[in-house]
Amino acid sequence: MTTQKFDLGGVVVATTLAFTDDPSAPAGLAVDYDRFAAHCDFLIENGCRGVGPNGSLGEYSSLTDEERRKVIQVAVEAVGGRGLVVAGVHGVGWHQAVKWAEYAKEDGADGVLALPPTIYRANRAEVIEHYTRINEVGLPIMLYNNPIDTKVDLTPDLVAELAQLENVVAIKEFTADIRRVLEIQELCDIDVIAGADDLLFESLVVGATGWFAGYPNAFPKEAVEIYTLVTDGRVDEARELYRNLVPVFRWDSKTEFVQAIKLSIDLAGRSYGGPTRPPRGPLSAEHEARVRRDTQKALDYIATR
Repeated sequence: MTTQKFDLGGVVVATTLAFTDDPSAPAGLAVDYDRFAAHCDFLIENGCRGVGPNGSLGEYSSLTDEERRKVIQVAVEAVGGRGLVVAGVHGVGWHQAVKWAEYAKEDGADGVLALPPTIYRANRAEVIEHYTRINEVGLPIMLYNNPIDTKVDLTPDLVAELAQLENVVAIKEFTADIRRVLEIQELCDIDVIAGADDLLFESLVVGATGWFAGYPNAFPKEAVEIYTLVTDGRVDEARELYRNLVPVFRWDSKTEFVQAIKLSIDLAGRSYGGPTRPPRGPLSAEHEARVRRDTQKALDYIATR
C-alpha cells in the first residue's frame, strides 16, 4: 500500500556543536551539551522548522560513540516537539549507518540524513544496499548527495531508483549543479532540498522545497525570511535579502566551513559557536579576517533594515 511520504522540507539547520575546554576530553575539548541545547532552542525560537545534528557541520566524525548518541538525545529534548530532529547517520558501511539510525529512532528523532558509505568509494549496487538497509529501520530518510567529500555521486537516475524505497522522502543536493533540482523532480516524487547555502535562492526558485542549511546557525531569522519570501512568491524581496547575505553564505561551500560558521555565530552574538575539534584547526589569519569582514557586512545590512 502506498502511503504519503513524510515532509522534511522547510529550513532545517545542520547544527554546529559547542565544545568547552576539558583536559580529560578528546583533544582537550568536551561537548557542551547545555550550550548545544540552548542553540537548538534558539534556532526553533527564530522560526526554523528543525535541527539536523550529527552532520559534518556538527563534527560527528570527531565524536565518541557515546557523545554522538547523546547529541541526538539532547536535540530531541531541546526541540521538545516544536520542530523536527533529522539525525545524521553517516557511516563507512551500512552496518554502522543502520546502528545510528536505530539509535536515532529509539531516541525520538523524526528522520535521518544519510550519506552514501563514507571514505570508501562505493559502487551502484553497494550504494543501493546501503540505503536499503537504512530503509529497514523505518524512519523517513533524506539522502545526502555530496560527491565532493564521498566521491560517490547520487545521479538523478540513481536517486529515482532509491526513491522507490518507501522511507526515502527527500534528497539534500550538494553538487552545485542547479540542473539537478528539476531533473530529479522529473524522475521521481521525492523532495529536493537545497544543500549549498550559496545556491539557496536559485534552488528555491527552480523548485526545491526545503533547505538543509549551515549559515542559519548564525542568521536563523533572516534565513527563514528568505525561504518564506520565495515560497510566498515575493521573489524580488527575497533576492535583495539573499544578495546581501550570500557573500558570507559562500563560506558554507569552502573547506573551512565549520570554523567559518562557528566564528560567524560568535560575531553575530546571538548564540555560541566556539572552537572545533581535530582534524579541524583554527582558521588562518587570512581566512579569519575574511570571515569577519563578510559576517560584519551581513550584520551591518541587517541592522539597517
